[in-house]
Amino acid sequence: MTNNIQGRGLTDREMLQLSLELEKGRCKSLVSTLLETSHSELRQVYEECFQTSNDLHSHIYEVMTNKGWYETASANPEEVRNAQGYIQNNLHPDDQF
Repeated sequence: MTNNIQGRGLTDREMLQLSLELEKGRCKSLVSTLLETSHSELRQVYEECFQTSNDLHSHIYEVMTNKGWYETASANPEEVRNAQGYIQNNLHPDDQF
């Protein structure tokens, strides 16, 4: 993993990690703005921006994963069932009363 500028600066992995974090932040910001936008044409613009940012985030994640620079743990079937149960039980909390 060589540095990008004559032995100085950020490594490729560090640059991708920073890019991934920036896109994640951009996605969060766009979703928040999108949820608060009532003008239909402006909403469409934010939706397109979000989709572009989300696609870029996915691409960076895929590159990092393929290089072994971003590893995620796989959930076992019991963990998946527990998560599904938790989500189902908390989608409509009013139904529990």
